[in-house]
Formats: sequence, C-alpha cells, structure tokens
Amino acid sequence: MLDGFDAITLARWQFSFTMSFHIVFPAFSIGLASYLAVLEALWLWTGREVFINLFNYWLKIFAVAFGMGVVSGIVMSYQFGTNWAVFSDKTGPIIGPLMAYEVLTAFFLEAGFLGVMLFGLNRVGHRLHFFATMMVAIGTLISAFWILSANSWMQTPTGFAMNSQGQFVAADWWKVIFNPSFPYRLVHMVLAAYLTTAFVVGAVGAFHLLRNSRHEGARVMFSMAMWMAALVAPIQIFAGDQHGLNTLEHQPVKVMAMEGHFQSHPNGAPLILFGWPDQDEAKVKYSIEIPKASSLILKHSLDAPLKGLDTVPRENWPKVGLVFWSFRIMVGIGFLMLSIGLFSLWARWRGVLYDSKLLHSFALAMGPAGFIAVLAGWVTTEAGRQPFTVYGLLRTVDSASPLDAPAVATSLLAFIVVYFIVFGMGVFYILRLMHEPPHHGEEGPRADAPARAAGITPAQAAHAGQG
Repeated sequence: MLDGFDAITLARWQFSFTMSFHIVFPAFSIGLASYLAVLEALWLWTGREVFINLFNYWLKIFAVAFGMGVVSGIVMSYQFGTNWAVFSDKTGPIIGPLMAYEVLTAFFLEAGFLGVMLFGLNRVGHRLHFFATMMVAIGTLISAFWILSANSWMQTPTGFAMNSQGQFVAADWWKVIFNPSFPYRLVHMVLAAYLTTAFVVGAVGAFHLLRNSRHEGARVMFSMAMWMAALVAPIQIFAGDQHGLNTLEHQPVKVMAMEGHFQSHPNGAPLILFGWPDQDEAKVKYSIEIPKASSLILKHSLDAPLKGLDTVPRENWPKVGLVFWSFRIMVGIGFLMLSIGLFSLWARWRGVLYDSKLLHSFALAMGPAGFIAVLAGWVTTEAGRQPFTVYGLLRTVDSASPLDAPAVATSLLAFIVVYFIVFGMGVFYILRLMHEPPHHGEEGPRADAPARAAGITPAQAAHAGQG
C-alpha cells in the first residue's frame, strides 16, 4: 500500500496523521474547560439549577475528550525520538526545556486538580470545587502557552546560538519564548479553541431545540454559544489578519504560497479568491481574482509591490497547492462563523432565537466547523514552513532519523488501525452523551463508573479495594 515512498515522506505522513488526531482534542479541551468554569461561576452566582445541570452534562464530555488528548499527546512525543532523532538532537537544548516547562506547570496543575473537578462537587465545598475547575482551565491555557511558544520558535527562531556540536542553544530565553510570531499565534489559537467549543455547544443545543424548543438547558447552551460566535468570530478575523501581517514580515514565502503569488507584482498584487495552483508551471490556473486587493490587505495600499515565489529558489518552495487551499478553507469557515453570529443577533432581536429552525439547522451543520478550521490552520502553518523544520535554518530532510521506509510504513499502518479503533470509539461515546439532553438533577462523572460498566456493585468494589 505504501510501497514507493521514502522514509522521510512516510515519517511526515505519520506525524501529520497523529497530529491531526491530537490537535482537535486539546483545542476542544481548552475551550470546554473555560466554559465549565463559566457555568459553575454562573451557578454559584445565580443559584439556577440549569447551570449546574449543564456543568455536569459537559463535565462528562470533557473527561473523555481530555483523556483522549493526553493519550494522543504521549504518542506524539515518542515520534521525536523514533522518526525525528536528528531534529531532537539539534533542537533539544531549546525545545526540550520548553516541553519540560509545560509538564512542570500546566500538566502538574491539571493533574493536581482534575480529580477534584471531576469527582469532588459533592465531596468538597463549592468554592473549593470552583477553584479546582479554574485551575484546570488555567492549566489548559498554560499548556497552550508553552506548546505554542515551542512551535512558534520553530517558525520564527530568535534568541539562539549554535554550539560546537551544531545544536541550537538558548542565548536569550526571553527572546526564545517570546519569539516574533508567538503572541499572534497564541491569541489566534486560543480564540480558535473557544470558537471550536462554542460551535460544538451550539450544535448540541440546536439539536435538542429542534426536538424540543422549550428545553431550558438547550436554550441556555445555545444562547451562550451564539453570543460567543457573535462576539469572538469578528475578533478572530482581526487577530488572523494581524497574524498574517506578522507572517508576511517573518515568513514571506509562506504568505506567497497562501496567496498563490508565483510572480512578483510591482504595481499591486491581485487577491486570488479561487484557482488551481500549478507548481510545475508556476501559475494559478482558472483563477478568479480581485485586482490589487492582496496589496490592499497586506500592505494597506492598492499599488504596494509584493514579491512572488519567482524571487525564491524552487528548492525552498512549500507545497503551494496544499497551503493555498488549506488557507482558504480556514478563512471560509471563519466567515461562516461570522455569518451565523450575525444571524443569531438578528434572530435574538426578532425574538426567534429559540424557534428559528433555519438558524438551528445552520448551527447544527456548523458543529464540526471549528475542528476543520483548526486542522486547516495547522496545515497552513506547518506546510507553509516547509521545506524546513526550523524555518530557514534546519531542513526537513536533514531532521529525520536514519530509518528504512518499511519500518516507518509498518508503524504508520499500525497507527492508522489503532487510532481509528480507539479514538473512533471515544468519539462515538461522546456523540452518545451529546445525543441525550441535559436533564433535571444531571449527575457528573462517577468515580465508580468503570466498576459499574463491568457489572460490579459499589459494595463489591469497596470489598475488593479492602482486600
């Protein structure tokens, strides 16, 4: 099945496959942890039962998603040693400490309070439980901070020196951590996580409103999700624009691929809406363009010159078609999110937010939109950085382990089979939880859930524990 591919190509496919599974779970967990903190805060403030019912309802889903994120993340780390040993050796003095900081801060914080958050609502005081929920939410954000700092350094490396062994070492940790692209990417990713969660919550709320428009829990979650879409989607579009301008400054080749600019434009570059990038012929076929609009967006001037890929050696070009289309998928979904946010404001103003079947159907269809946008954005970022792992300094072909293609192909096929079985079952279970609406007296996760699933009574479990 995978004959004819070299080890580096297969290693890249393996990393892309496992990363695609991994990234959706942290994106969901980051947003959902903050949403849970908001729900619990509203319950403590107002005393309304609907908020604690929703908290327990989404807490069960968070537990499953968080667990799958941790498992998929552990697998990711092993690939640095198996498939990308040269990269690990060259960048280890910088990437290693950043990953260690993530474990020592975010992971330990989450691990320390996760048990209290999941099982402690009726065992500790409500304020202490809320504190635990806040710590888990903050922990997910700290995790995003360190992971994005490490990845951003690979995109825009600063604050480093080279030692006698040819390794990157930190000369200024402040510049390493707060490298030029990091603030923009952190804001963009956290907002993406919030929107991803909002559209999942909105889709679940819409699903249950289509079945029963009077359901209080469905109304609350749908209203909260639509407020998030209406308020955060335009902020995300602005943040994405600022991120794009930063990318133009520090990674211009990536922007050339995103825009499909094979040729330079000295008197204003067109915005290519759609087309078919042909890398061999160095042109976009069948293009639909808006004259000079790209210069207006990127340089804020209709006649501003923009360089094209014709100024870059071909061996330094990324896969233009992949970057071109992944970028348009991300942007297109962003504007769909803005559209449904505006639609919800109109429906709210007309008093039909909970009765508009068209809005509810739109929201239901948009449920997976955040995940697709996150994946498309990740492909744009990572594929646009090629052919480098550390932009402009360490090439991908020089980063791989000296492995034979059959060995990598075997592990890739094993990952494909195991991932689709394990994570497919996890996603199916989450969808089953979402299929049922939150109800009066909703309970959160139970510590004896594994025993109950195995048919063991609490008394039997306690007796086994004593033995």
